[in-house]
Amino acid sequence: MPPYGRVPPYGGARPGYPPPYAGPPQAGPPPYGQPWQGPHQRYAMPMRRRPPRRSAAGSVVAALGALATIFVAAVLVISVFGDRSKGTTTIAGSRSGPRSTRAQATDSKLYGTGALTSVNCRLPRIVQGDTSSMKTFMDELTGCLDRTWRRQFGKAGLGFAAPERMFWTQPGSGACGSYPAPGAAAFYCPANQTMYVGLQHVIETAGNEPVSHYAVYARVIAHEYGHHVQDQGGILDYGHQLMSQSGVDARDEASRRIELQAQCLAGAFLGSEKNSLPMTREQTHYLLLDVRGRGDDNQPTGKHDHGSSRHYAGWVVTGYTRQVLSACNTWTAPSSAVS
Repeated sequence: MPPYGRVPPYGGARPGYPPPYAGPPQAGPPPYGQPWQGPHQRYAMPMRRRPPRRSAAGSVVAALGALATIFVAAVLVISVFGDRSKGTTTIAGSRSGPRSTRAQATDSKLYGTGALTSVNCRLPRIVQGDTSSMKTFMDELTGCLDRTWRRQFGKAGLGFAAPERMFWTQPGSGACGSYPAPGAAAFYCPANQTMYVGLQHVIETAGNEPVSHYAVYARVIAHEYGHHVQDQGGILDYGHQLMSQSGVDARDEASRRIELQAQCLAGAFLGSEKNSLPMTREQTHYLLLDVRGRGDDNQPTGKHDHGSSRHYAGWVVTGYTRQVLSACNTWTAPSSAVS
């Protein structure tokens, strides 16, 4: 059974990725002859395509470019959310599902809870080549996420149970299949509500980004935790329903709404802790470079289930700059904002 998370396009496997959503039964060998597994599908993190290293002068230009990206993304936020008074978007396939399940995604009580409250999250240093320090970093970060989201669900009067965590260095298997799988260094499995992260593989799939750029790795954990938030809030159930009843294009769009919302939730958390982590200008720069390298337009396939580089980075910035959860409602955003 495949696991759930940020995975390759629902409908087929990308080179270097585990099989995510396999689509309707088709002729041919696995994974194409297998049906969609629903909650046993994993949300896996796409591998980053790392651009060539720049010269020192080029790095300065890149830093300025990162700041420009934040400004452009902020403009994107205004364009996406500025027309809410004109009504919301109808998602293809949504009419066939129960109204109560759809409302959990489009009108979640979480959206009315305002900004995330800082828990003064301070993280230990990661030592290059030391997997134990990476595990300590991830454990501390997950603890911060537990406290943050438990408090936020409490604001909405909703119950919350923290996810299990499996930070691995050796091969293994779980409710969503075996690991490691090619390209999948981090994924969330809703079947057992567990986050799986490879302590070394997460570095490899980030293009061996120096661990001193800790915001890159904090975003990975915060993103996978975002899928657990969606799971606890009933949002994943709605996404599963759409993907099981819709055509390929609608399934991909539902997947993008799931993934881009997890991006926004991760950004909201990082923004709420920007002073304590801290999220410096340098850390923000490397974070944006990383997420821009993971968009669908940077993948070696025509599948489009996670969002373009522009939107994959833009929704992180949306959460980071606005921090209120209503800004992360991808389910009522126009299709153009989740392409």
